[in-house]
Amino acid sequence: MSEGQIIITGASKGIGAAIAIELEKRDYRVICVSRSGEAPAGKGMACDMGDEAAVAQLISDVGRDAPILGLVNNAGLHIGSPSNTLKSAQYQRIMQVNATAVMIASREAFRYLKQSQGKIVNIGSFFDKLGVPNNLAYCASKAAIAAMTRCLAVEWAPYGITAINIAPGYIQTDLNKEFLARESVCEWLAERVPVRRPGHAAEVARLVGAVFSEDIGFLTGETIYLDGGQGMNH
Repeated sequence: MSEGQIIITGASKGIGAAIAIELEKRDYRVICVSRSGEAPAGKGMACDMGDEAAVAQLISDVGRDAPILGLVNNAGLHIGSPSNTLKSAQYQRIMQVNATAVMIASREAFRYLKQSQGKIVNIGSFFDKLGVPNNLAYCASKAAIAAMTRCLAVEWAPYGITAINIAPGYIQTDLNKEFLARESVCEWLAERVPVRRPGHAAEVARLVGAVFSEDIGFLTGETIYLDGGQGMNH
């Protein structure tokens, strides 16, 4: 087991939980952060990613315990709304959790990642390049993550820190598997996704695991789309 730690936000369920399990399989010490503090692997810590002071305290507490090798910014919030009725409070809440928290966690982890020459993996979405009805705030937040990844990669490369944005398409998790199993949804996906199915949380997790396990320091600043080819399908 590695002496260093990897922090994973939004790790109690779904993609975050799959990432935690995969990284533990690869012999990393994982810190699972969520509002509940539930941990599918490693150690669980409770934190509201929309609370700046709480995020800063969390990173400091983890950093005092052992070196921080990596940060996986996965926590996210989705609230759909027609743009003409989207409330400012809804927009701000989505941006706070999905984007601002990424900036805060990365900023607070910088001094520890500089010591370990660590990695940041942001979990974005292929919605960052699409125009999706009723998803203005969510799309904007994911586009912000892609932009932040590029900025962090360029600015922190001299310190040996790399940053990657993984942008999944439609991914099956325990939370949505019944919806994605509906015949009408399966038909809709088959028409739009070249591989004719949704992805699986374990596939996202394996990609994250490879980023941490493989020595590919030349890979930084990029957005890797894991969407079965949907984003390029015309």
